[in-house]
Amino acid sequence: MELFFLLLLVVLMAFALGSGFPVAFALPGSAILTIGIAAGAGALFGTGADAYFSHGSAGQWLSAGVTNFRGIYWEAERDTLIAIPLFVFMGIMLQRSKIAEDLLVTMARLFGPVPGGLGISVVFVGALLAATTGIVGATVVAMGLISLPAMLRNNYSVPLATGTIAASGTLGQIIPPSIVLIILADQLASAVDQAGSLRQTLYKANTGELSMPSDFSVVSTSAGEMFLGAFLPGLVLVGLYMLFILGFALMNPKAAPAVHEEGTFTRKFAVKVVITLVPPLSLIFLVLGSIIAGIATVNQAGAIGAVGAMIMAGYRLRDGEKGAYTPAIIGIIALLGLAVVISFIGAVNIKLIQTSQDLLGLVLAVIAVSLLMIAIFWSGWRTLKLEDTLRGVMVETAKTTSLVFIILLGAAMLTSAFRAFGGEELVKEFLQGLPGGFWAQFLIVMLVIFILGFFLDFIEIAVVVVPIVAPILLADPSANVTAVWLGVMIGLNIQTSFLTPPFGFALFYLRGVAPAVVKTIDMYKGVIAFIGLQLIALAIVGLYPQLVNYLPNRSTLLSETAPPPKNPRLQYCMETLVYEDFQQNGSSILAAIDKAESVDMSYLPKDIQKDMAKGFEKAREALPLMKEIRSAEEAVNAAAGDYRPVHIEVRALERDARRVDEHIVELEVVVRRSGDNGIYTQAQGDRAQAKIDGLTAERDALLAQIPAEWEDIYGKFSTIQKAETKARQTYRRTVDQAYEPILELKAILLDADKVASFEADMEALKAEIPQLEPKAAVDAIAALRSKVGEAEGTSDIRKGLSDARKIMRSKTPNAEEAIAKVDVSIAALKEDLEWRRKAAAEILPALESYDGAIIDNIGLRQQRRLPNDMALDVASCLSGHRDISLSF
Repeated sequence: MELFFLLLLVVLMAFALGSGFPVAFALPGSAILTIGIAAGAGALFGTGADAYFSHGSAGQWLSAGVTNFRGIYWEAERDTLIAIPLFVFMGIMLQRSKIAEDLLVTMARLFGPVPGGLGISVVFVGALLAATTGIVGATVVAMGLISLPAMLRNNYSVPLATGTIAASGTLGQIIPPSIVLIILADQLASAVDQAGSLRQTLYKANTGELSMPSDFSVVSTSAGEMFLGAFLPGLVLVGLYMLFILGFALMNPKAAPAVHEEGTFTRKFAVKVVITLVPPLSLIFLVLGSIIAGIATVNQAGAIGAVGAMIMAGYRLRDGEKGAYTPAIIGIIALLGLAVVISFIGAVNIKLIQTSQDLLGLVLAVIAVSLLMIAIFWSGWRTLKLEDTLRGVMVETAKTTSLVFIILLGAAMLTSAFRAFGGEELVKEFLQGLPGGFWAQFLIVMLVIFILGFFLDFIEIAVVVVPIVAPILLADPSANVTAVWLGVMIGLNIQTSFLTPPFGFALFYLRGVAPAVVKTIDMYKGVIAFIGLQLIALAIVGLYPQLVNYLPNRSTLLSETAPPPKNPRLQYCMETLVYEDFQQNGSSILAAIDKAESVDMSYLPKDIQKDMAKGFEKAREALPLMKEIRSAEEAVNAAAGDYRPVHIEVRALERDARRVDEHIVELEVVVRRSGDNGIYTQAQGDRAQAKIDGLTAERDALLAQIPAEWEDIYGKFSTIQKAETKARQTYRRTVDQAYEPILELKAILLDADKVASFEADMEALKAEIPQLEPKAAVDAIAALRSKVGEAEGTSDIRKGLSDARKIMRSKTPNAEEAIAKVDVSIAALKEDLEWRRKAAAEILPALESYDGAIIDNIGLRQQRRLPNDMALDVASCLSGHRDISLSF
């Protein structure tokens, strides 16, 4: 019966959408009706209102959608969706203030002389508007009103002209900042949590290990990473559009002729190009650049974009009038002033004013912020008073944002109903049962999303389909795809929904402003080529995941909060790079070890000598250990060819058997609760027991298909795999032991002057102790002991202070004995300084030279962060997808 109600849910939703019922009400309405019907049918014909739900009750599922929505979107930590109204405001403000119109007109004149130049200019402006607005409707309408008449006047092919405008208008869905990317990032954040649990469960079931290695975990994503990941694919799509139009124009010049306009390339026009292009490009740089550089979150960048758009609208609405640019100029001066203050004085904090320079920085910052506020309020006043622009933008922003959020709420309820009738498990079983593994599942999901794009808007697809399929795809270790790559691939696919008839929204927008001479069939013809280009872009990004993953990885590894080199996720790529370094520079590294070991260290303390000798020994071991890793890795790869088919077959059988076991457990509950005193009748219990018997036979049949030699095959491959794991762990432990003594000795020698300064403090303490009460003396000694402990390698010096504190804290404190113990510390300090200073002069230079030779290989794991050049190489390595399924 669950399948019947699941089908009823889909039919009701399809009927509501097909009849033109608003999406925001069709989604929750179909969910509420289906749950209500199922509950009523269960009460009338079953054992109760919850009889036809896979689990849970009608009341739980009715409230689940609202509860989930509130729990996910109203938490203070989950504030990503706040960026939506900010970016919507920015886009509508730029469109209402005719900045988009200026871009189109100017770029059309600039690219006109090129074959297909008008079409290329539309794509170029579409990309710019996408990076500043992200509003498809506004972009398509603006370009349709301005560019379409010009293209038709110049004898452009009607299908080419309409297809170019409609397709260029959809670029806002993939080129950041984009509302769909924000929604996808939010949906994927929840999907990653579910995928992580699924992968952990899979690892435990297959290997018997309780904890999964952290480098096998599913990595989450954020809106900022989605923006970075979509940037290069967006440029690829723009390039494909431009190349297509240029190629079409060259092959068929009459369909896309060049437009030559007299007086175009003049100084006045050049100034116009600069004034038209520079502000939007600057706004793009501020919004995306602040996210990429880690200066601002997505929400903060959205606020920057909204304010920047308002300032730009402030001068555009007064275009040609005196003082039109005054607020914008004031704002630029204020920003430059803040940049100067930060560059030369640093961060300004009113609570930390200590010097005259700090005070000067505060005053200059206050002046700059005041000027910026003046520019913002002045521009806001203009947009409010001129053509009532601000009010119109605010109303449209509120409408669009409300639409997005009410669809999110409706989708949350629909998803809950889908899960109530076991739909999620049904999808999971169907996808995982497909031959071909992950890529078969992925292609089916992409095909479903593409087909849904013919009928649904991008928001419904993002919030209904993604939560169901994303955890399944992300949990699969055979592809081990990243969440950001999956999100961008879905985003590129969803973008086609704006162009695919019969409900392609970009086509409706363009139809509304196109002249009567443009037939709808021509518009449909025009978008076919661009839909094909979008699918080509989808294939390119699918084959080259580096296009998506590289920029987020690069940004993460170069940021101030970059993970340390000991991070487990980085080890595989780091060791690949270190192996190459050892291959190229192994002899010079060994020579550096020999040279450092030959330095006379006989006057150092015995424990330090012992640690350094062990460090040199471990450093020599690092090179052959790395070769062992490579040999073990090659052994795994050699064995994987024969092992993989058997592994895939057995794991599939075990997965199916586990599903059967889950059904058996559910039916056993019915059997236990049936009878005279149970909630189920004896007949229901008997039917459940019969099903259990059948399922048990089915499970046994599945397990019987596992090859008899499986345990032996698995044991042999597991041994080879564990040898690689052990080799990597041994190498990591060895290089840590090799480098730690160097760090410690360098720190000790560099602290020589600091240690010397403690002698005066100890002499002063000796004079204070007789004059202080025992408790005060204990505190004074403890304070100095802590201060001495801040320097490296001072345990011998602190010993006398510890004894002095113990004496003064005893029942019979004795100042003279305490002073004698302080003298012991002073003597130890002088003895310590003697070898420290000698070593600083003789050993430290050689140690620095040795450190320089091994810091990027043997010592790499001990650094605070990766060097920039290595960070780039590691980012490139991490950008591919590594199959880890044989570890499961």
